[in-house]
Amino acid sequence: QVQLVESGGGLVQAGDSLRLSCAASGRTFSTYVMGWFRQVPGKAREFVTIISRSGVGALYADSVKGRFTGSRDNAKNTLTLEMNSLKTEDTAVYYCAAGSGGVDEKNYNYWGQGTQVTVSS
Repeated sequence: QVQLVESGGGLVQAGDSLRLSCAASGRTFSTYVMGWFRQVPGKAREFVTIISRSGVGALYADSVKGRFTGSRDNAKNTLTLEMNSLKTEDTAVYYCAAGSGGVDEKNYNYWGQGTQVTVSS
């Protein structure tokens, strides 16, 4: 089992950068594929990036490819999302998740509480 706590959200302007962090508790962090998902009110939660257990491989949604970078540090039990060139459409609650992999949120059993990112024009 793993518990996840996100931090780093906030209000920024379009074009700015922001870093989100996710701290994981438990000894099994490295056994999970980790993901970042986001959700806006009235819409389904969507995949942003997933990062392999080793951290070597990552998959990105087309909407963030080239702007966002996900990484993990298994020694520190942390997951990071570097967001650059932010757009107003990136405004959402961002969640980190731990699971078996894939872009379907149903594959992720553990979720953080979410952190709000708001990008103003």
